[in-house]
Amino acid sequence: MSVNIVAPMPGTISEILVEVGDVVKADEELVILEAMKMENPICAPRGGKIKEISVSEEDKVDTNQVLIILE
Repeated sequence: MSVNIVAPMPGTISEILVEVGDVVKADEELVILEAMKMENPICAPRGGKIKEISVSEEDKVDTNQVLIILE
């Protein structure tokens, strides 16, 4: 079952740490979201494989926007 990993707040994607096809562990950092002049790591809620990355570095995102799909 796929899991959508979403932005917890509006901000800018400053770094993407994974690629499609990567296998990740629970709590592994996937994306760095810059918001309110702070870097916020977005981590995997569980282990799995990166199915899709819906954003690029420097993209502006809104709250609850899908960043990554994990399967």
